[in-house]
Parts: sequence; structure tokens; C-alpha cells
Amino acid sequence: MGFEIMWFRIAALCSVALSLGVTSKVFAADLPTQQTSFAGDAQPIAFNPWMLRVRALGVLPDGDSSLKLNGTRLGGDKTDITNTVVPELDITYFFTRHIAAELILGATRHKVEGAGSIKSLGDVGDVWLLPPTVTLQYHFDLTPKIKPYVGAGVNYTFFFGEESKGIFSNFDVHNQVGGALQAGVDYMINDHWGLNVDVKKIFLNPRVTADIDGVGHVSGHVKIDPWLVGAGVTYKF
Repeated sequence: MGFEIMWFRIAALCSVALSLGVTSKVFAADLPTQQTSFAGDAQPIAFNPWMLRVRALGVLPDGDSSLKLNGTRLGGDKTDITNTVVPELDITYFFTRHIAAELILGATRHKVEGAGSIKSLGDVGDVWLLPPTVTLQYHFDLTPKIKPYVGAGVNYTFFFGEESKGIFSNFDVHNQVGGALQAGVDYMINDHWGLNVDVKKIFLNPRVTADIDGVGHVSGHVKIDPWLVGAGVTYKF
């Protein structure tokens, strides 16, 4: 009888120990990931949701157009829009380690020139372009240091500071909403600092109006569709 009681007690203790072990594993699965410091203490791995980038940005517009003079379609008309390089700032917030949203800020000044059948008319005017763009991104962990990403979003471009040139007057470019696509890569030097290369395509076809002195009124659309190509420094915090 004493032998049976002893084995019953041993079995009960083993059952309690097993249940405690399973419970501790389940609880540990819900805790943040841990890493061991040099001192031997477990520390949570930091998740830095904010990212700031400063880049040199090249804005490379297209320039095709569809214009009318006094309501009559001009055949073979085109416009040339100058390329520009400017400093640019963007802010990114990570909802998770892979999904983020980015806002870019920067303004560029461009010269619009007649081309094709209207090349002889010369410069049309200068205009400032402010294209705040928000994209939703997915970031890949290719390696611990190399992190490519893709994104898509929306852009609202403000055109301001129009200045007519030559025989043109009342030059005006209307603001417009457009789509945006994006791809890039961050090379992280450490947990906070890195290098970045980024390419965006913005789809813009704003309405343009102007007057030609002694001739009439010009109106239509200019297909800008700029490429935004940037390279710079990343800071994650």
C-alpha cells in the first residue's frame, strides 16, 4: 500500500511539472522578442517606427502635350520641360516591420519651352512644382542590412509662381491629382543610419492655358509624368 501511494505522489508531481512547463512556453510566445546583452540580461529588440530621409532628387519630366489655339487642335505640338535637381525630405512611419507609409516634400522650378510644330514660338514660361506624395509601402528583409521596398500612392501637385516668357502672357498651370508608383532600397549601416536609393513615377497631365500676343488663346494639357530619382541618407528612430 505504501509503495502504491509513493508512485501516486511521484506521478502527481510529474503531471504538475509538465503542466507548468507547457504554460510557461505558451506565455513566452506572447512576449516581445528578446536578445541577450553582453551583461547577460535579456533585452527587448528595439522596433523603431519612424524613418527620416534626406536625398538629392532629380525631377525628370516628360513633356508631351495636346494643345489648341483658339479652339483648333495644333498638330505636332510638343513642350520641353527642363530637368531639375533639388534637396528633398521624406518621412516614413512603419505600422509593422514590413508595412509603412511615406510622405515626400520638395519643390522644383521648371522652364517650359515650345517644341515640335511650336518650337519657333520659343519659351512659354517658368513654373514652380510642389508634389506632396503619400505612398503605402511594403519592405522586404532581403538581408539584415539590405531592405528593398515597393510602394504605390497618390499625389496632389501644386503649380505656382508661373511666369510668362516671350510672346506668351497669362501662363497658368492648374493643380492636379495623380497616381504614384515607387521602388527603392535601404542599405542599413547600423540600427539607425543607412543609405537610400529611390525611384518614383508620378502621373500628371495638368491643364495649361496661355495667351499669345496678337494671335489668340492657347489651352490644353501637358503630359508631365515625371520620374523622381533620388539618393541620400536614412535615419531610423
